[in-house]
Amino acid sequence: MNFVNDSPHESTENVSVIFIMTIDQSKLSNSNTQFAIIDKYSAVPSEQEILFTMHSVFRAVEIKQMAENSRLWEAHLTITDENDPQLSTLTDRIKQEINDEGWHRMDKLMLKVGHFDQAEELYNELLKNASTESNRAHIYQQLGISKNDQGKYPEASKFYEKSLEIKRKTLSEDDDALAPIYSNIGSVHTNMGEYSKALEFYEKSLKIHEISLPTNHSDFASSYNNIGHVYNNMGEYSKALEFYEKSLKIHEISLPPNHTSLATS
Repeated sequence: MNFVNDSPHESTENVSVIFIMTIDQSKLSNSNTQFAIIDKYSAVPSEQEILFTMHSVFRAVEIKQMAENSRLWEAHLTITDENDPQLSTLTDRIKQEINDEGWHRMDKLMLKVGHFDQAEELYNELLKNASTESNRAHIYQQLGISKNDQGKYPEASKFYEKSLEIKRKTLSEDDDALAPIYSNIGSVHTNMGEYSKALEFYEKSLKIHEISLPTNHSDFASSYNNIGHVYNNMGEYSKALEFYEKSLKIHEISLPPNHTSLATS
């Protein structure tokens, strides 16, 4: 199977890279993924082409540059399906992270894949029909996340502050529901280079976690990582390393070995 990818290189020059993908056909008979061998119908029968369904997922086992041609790469792929234990573990984890219901779950998914305009359009509709203050606070928080991911930090800050204002009316200062919003506000200040303010809000979030969560909870890892990121930006590398290592230890316990957050740590 050949795939040509025309993409911009780090320089201004466009580079075409050909990936030669070899697939172990002996494993296809055990897979639930539908496919069709189209050798007889292909314009180039010698390529032994296989047509896979759109939802097919492959794991890249190895990708290496060919010694005889630096523009040629060889990729060894393994087909996966719902019976693949690693894929199932990762899928289940993503489902846990998008832990909302109805339209809110759809919005979280759209934010996760970067469809910000569609997500914001839906959130604004949900805001018009919000039946409770708690629901409004949640929507403001999600709009803040969308603006922050787009680099619109002042707008993100305004939405986060609206969410925090509503939550503070009904919650105590050490309520666990305030921790995410403090963390989000800290993220905005980090992105704007306001590191002292960022640390202030990240530490508020961490203090709440220390009261309400077990020490190996994944939210601790996020707090430690956020604080480490601020210290790294401030040039205080020893402190940054200390918090990054705390985050990594928790991720190693709480996440599957192929989770992207573990790679980030």
